[in-house]
Amino acid sequence: MAKVRIFKPAKTAMQSGRANVVRWTLEYEPSERREADPLVGWVGSGDTLSQLRLRFDTKEEAVAYAEREGLDYTVEEPQVRRLVPNNYSDNFAAKKWN
Repeated sequence: MAKVRIFKPAKTAMQSGRANVVRWTLEYEPSERREADPLVGWVGSGDTLSQLRLRFDTKEEAVAYAEREGLDYTVEEPQVRRLVPNNYSDNFAAKKWN
């Protein structure tokens, strides 16, 4: 039975938008070790499922797919994004300089 994990990917440091983090991703866990090719030096393995990533609109769709296919899955809940309200005028407040 193949193992998969279902998660919402985090925003990368190279982007400012949050477009790629709204969907859930199902990713197969590697089943064999990656090794360097002796001729070329590239790292690879014979595990083709580790290259597969499926994206779903909701967590329930991803879980339903994993159960339908008979996959052993774990769900990683996303961390809650905490926003601290900040005003430009707070930079010049008297309490900041005391």
